[in-house]
Amino acid sequence: MTNAIATILSGLVDMHCHSGPSPFPRRFDHVEAAQDGAQRLRMRAMVAKSHHHNSVMDLLAMKDRLVNVPTQVFGGIALNNQVGGLNPHAVEMCLRMGGKVVWFPTFSSGRHIDCHPEHSGFPTATVPLTTERVDVTDDGKPLPAVHPVLDLIAEAGAVLNGGHMHPQDIRAVFTLGREKGIDRMVVSHPDFVIGAEPAQCREFIELGAVIEHEMHMYDPEASMKWDPARLYRWIEELGPEHTVLASDLGQSTMPKPVDAFIRVAEALLDLGLPEKDLRLMVRDNPSRLLNLQD
Repeated sequence: MTNAIATILSGLVDMHCHSGPSPFPRRFDHVEAAQDGAQRLRMRAMVAKSHHHNSVMDLLAMKDRLVNVPTQVFGGIALNNQVGGLNPHAVEMCLRMGGKVVWFPTFSSGRHIDCHPEHSGFPTATVPLTTERVDVTDDGKPLPAVHPVLDLIAEAGAVLNGGHMHPQDIRAVFTLGREKGIDRMVVSHPDFVIGAEPAQCREFIELGAVIEHEMHMYDPEASMKWDPARLYRWIEELGPEHTVLASDLGQSTMPKPVDAFIRVAEALLDLGLPEKDLRLMVRDNPSRLLNLQD
């Protein structure tokens, strides 16, 4: 790693880190992930994501180990069947104990189940798990259970993430979220599982959303190995001001998030991305989403 890329990435915020504990094998726990980011890139903050449980509780249990780590670590909750799906009681507890992000269904979304039956292409869980579909709309309209969840997100000023839902479901939930005053919304990896085209992403942006792309897909040492030129085209199409770069890493067989950030960032700079745009996507935009104070 050169000093130049470390300086450019200094202060980055990773909105999508799959550190452990988790039913899926993980490379490190939340503290170790934060320590690595702090030591090598002065990472300002990260969000620990679990598909299966409220990660805030992990962080509270690890608070003695986190106290001397300069990277702030936040948690959240994904509304899959393991937490009861659209469960406002689980959301309420997560957010009022400090959670920052609510992901609508990921593995339990109909879109994910259609694309990856029986979790094909994903890690094998360490324990048997049942995945049940969690629907959020009926005839294109959000179900009644969506309303109290969005009310809680609005009350907390938290981030509403579209999870792995179909673009039409994301649009319906985001439209209602905007009506309720939510001004922090994110669509993760639009071209993986979700299948959202740039035109659909522009509609999400019009609703106030930011589009998140993952280092997992573009790092040549990870599993998918997509050409970074593809990511560069997305950034050009939608604009760096509407884009966030996150890792989506932490899996036991994958690179560390820091290494992936470095390799993909260098590739984007080589393609002609201005340094200021890179900093906007890895530092400024996610800092706004998490309401981090300067």
